[in-house]
Amino acid sequence: MTLLNYFCAFLLIVSPVSWGLPKITVTYNVTATGFTQVRVRNETLESLACYVAIDGFKKKFKLNPKTSSQWITAIDTRYNYRNFSTWCDYLDIHPEYDS
Repeated sequence: MTLLNYFCAFLLIVSPVSWGLPKITVTYNVTATGFTQVRVRNETLESLACYVAIDGFKKKFKLNPKTSSQWITAIDTRYNYRNFSTWCDYLDIHPEYDS
C-alpha cells in the first residue's frame, strides 16, 4: 500500500509542474540551399523568454504573445532538426531576457 501512496504523491507533485509550462510550437524548415531552420511560435497570452541553441551557439530572444520568432538558420548543411535545442519560459521568471 505504501508504494501506491508514493506513486500518488509523485503524480500530485509532477502534474501541476507540467501544466505550468508555456505552450509553444516549434517548426523546422530546410532552405533551398540545404540549411536547416527553426522557428518558435508563442501560443500563450504572456511574453516568453526563449532561446534556440545549436552546436554551442545560443540565440536568446523575447517572444511576444501569439507571435512567431524569425527563422534561425544553422551555419552548416550537416545540421538537421535533431541538432537544435529550444527552450521557452515565462518572462516574469527570467527578467534578464527583457531588454
